[in-house]
Amino acid sequence: MTRVWRLDDGQQTLVLAAKADLLPQCMYWGRSLPRGEDLTALAAAHGLDVTGGMLDENPDLSLCPEASHSFPGQPGMILRDALGRGVLPRFRFEAEDSDGNNLRLRYRDADLGLGLAFRFQTDAQTHVITCDTALTSDQPVHLDWLAAPVLPGPQLSDEVMDVSGRWCGEFQVNRTPWSAGIRLRESRTGRSGHEHFPGLLIPARGTTNTSGETYAFHYGWSGGHRMLAEELQDGRRQIQFGHAVQTETAPGTAFHTAPLYITYSAAGLNGCAVAFQRHVRDRIVQMPKPDRPRPVHYNCWEAVYFDHKLPVLQEIAERAAKLGAERFVLDDGWFGQRDDDRRSLADWTVDPRKYPDGLMPLIDHVQALGMTFGIWFEPEMINPDSETFRAHPEWVLGPEGQILGRQQMVLNMALPEVQGYLYDRIAAILSAYPIDYIKWDHNRLLPAPDAAQTRGSYALLDRLRADFPLVEIESCASGGGRIDFGILQRTQRVWLSDSNDALERLRIQHDAALFLPGLVTGSHVGPRHCHTSGRVLDISIRAWVAAQRYMGFEMDPRELTEHEADVLTKVTTWWKANRDWMRRADILRLDSADPAVIAEQQIAEDGARFVVFAGKAATSAQILPRPLRLTGLDPAARYAVQLLNRDTAPGLSRGSPALKMDPLHLSGASLMQMGVNLPWHFPETMWVLEGTRLETAI
Repeated sequence: MTRVWRLDDGQQTLVLAAKADLLPQCMYWGRSLPRGEDLTALAAAHGLDVTGGMLDENPDLSLCPEASHSFPGQPGMILRDALGRGVLPRFRFEAEDSDGNNLRLRYRDADLGLGLAFRFQTDAQTHVITCDTALTSDQPVHLDWLAAPVLPGPQLSDEVMDVSGRWCGEFQVNRTPWSAGIRLRESRTGRSGHEHFPGLLIPARGTTNTSGETYAFHYGWSGGHRMLAEELQDGRRQIQFGHAVQTETAPGTAFHTAPLYITYSAAGLNGCAVAFQRHVRDRIVQMPKPDRPRPVHYNCWEAVYFDHKLPVLQEIAERAAKLGAERFVLDDGWFGQRDDDRRSLADWTVDPRKYPDGLMPLIDHVQALGMTFGIWFEPEMINPDSETFRAHPEWVLGPEGQILGRQQMVLNMALPEVQGYLYDRIAAILSAYPIDYIKWDHNRLLPAPDAAQTRGSYALLDRLRADFPLVEIESCASGGGRIDFGILQRTQRVWLSDSNDALERLRIQHDAALFLPGLVTGSHVGPRHCHTSGRVLDISIRAWVAAQRYMGFEMDPRELTEHEADVLTKVTTWWKANRDWMRRADILRLDSADPAVIAEQQIAEDGARFVVFAGKAATSAQILPRPLRLTGLDPAARYAVQLLNRDTAPGLSRGSPALKMDPLHLSGASLMQMGVNLPWHFPETMWVLEGTRLETAI
């Protein structure tokens, strides 16, 4: 007897099958199958031969591959009993629950008193399947590893694409060829991390941004995690995601993976990117005021750092408001005795030396300028030089004598008393002042990964969100060190990188769009002389790169020349005029024929308008720009396309290409197949194209 199950969302089909009462395995995942497909025959066709040097039967690559079933690769579970002895379960079918869109399968090992459940949920609008694995035990056990539902890797694929990075260099995409053995990434820093973003894309052979098949995964967990892509000697491939090994430090009777989000695309990398963008936007993030336009930020960090003086901040606020800012964010330095990064973390009371009358004089001034007020916290951290540490050294996570990070240690968020203390201090500030935004930072790696730490941080965020539902929260962890769908269930914005270098941000934003929508991705106009790279960039590229995402400023506006202020004001005005449709736009990465050009197209939900950002990050090998093909348009429709910033063409652009003179009126087919010829421009500049679908058809 073969048990079969099928999940569909209109774009992809997932078929599971099991021999009798054994654990199920994924027999098919890809383009939608016909409704009448014989699933039993499909499962039979999936059967593998046996030859020399093998067992007499191929162990199943199930949703949780079992070592007890002689599976030759990484098992889906590593378990020990209360005495530390290894346990090898053999699960058998118990029950199923299904309503068409949701499937839950339950299995049990009666001899060991263990239960195992898999859950799958489809979404016909976003085309993302959400799945997870749960383990229960009649007696406490030690869990070393539990994978979310294990899925096969595609065979017609030559490589996997995973994401690494560093401070000020997040979202670096790696392409690793498939080969026998394991491609393993494990974040053991206690957060999702710059180093190991919990995402994976597997393109089929020949796939580009705009064409070909892709399979994509994201593990929605903000703590230590593990990803492996393994090719067995028999040629089969498996993908596993779960919490980092041995981060469940205490024995228990119930364990649960984070959600694993998966999607398949027949439209290139962009198909998976759009699915994730829409799922984050429409299913993950919960906006305090969904209909409120996203306000232009001003953050004072790179203007004043720890040197807070009320008259200076008031003057900066005036200049920021004149440029178009709508929210003023007071960053690090407002509390305790915080004159540098060596002291006062966890002492969350207003510094009376800097603010003798509290924060209201600054807030009143900001609000009189038409801006709302936001504030910085780093709740999970503590300095040894703080009143809180002196009172409660036992609240620190990890051993004495541990290496400090940014002069700080980590609070043990698993302790209820720590959660209670932090809630009381943060709630007191939010209750005393009209604050509508928190920048929630996390600058120190954990001394060791611990799943309980992540659950404790989630609990504090959940409590604050429940009691202050109109306060928006940004996830920042030295920039992009904690970005994942788990933290985005509790926050509404991410700080993609501490780098305000526009060229660095151009690349980071481009690659982050594989997973993140513009709605949540903060991007700020930095100083003329970048504080993290030392590079000096023109105001135009700085402004337009910020306008690609959730726009803001983070520099001293007093440094701006009249020309720079004029350019920034104009770009900000453009962003405000377009932000309503851009918040729901799909971000499509363009296949640029010139490696020096990083280009994307944001297209409105109804397809009626689009904007193209074509950034020239380096010097081209050839003299003239190569044609840039657009994507995602209606081939039979006509579009008007104009070069928005044609007035910035340099003197060396001496010709008269059509875009430089007048709008183009072309079919979607022409724009996608032939593309557009942009005027010549210098490196470190950007062309911006606007497109509108015309009522008359071809």
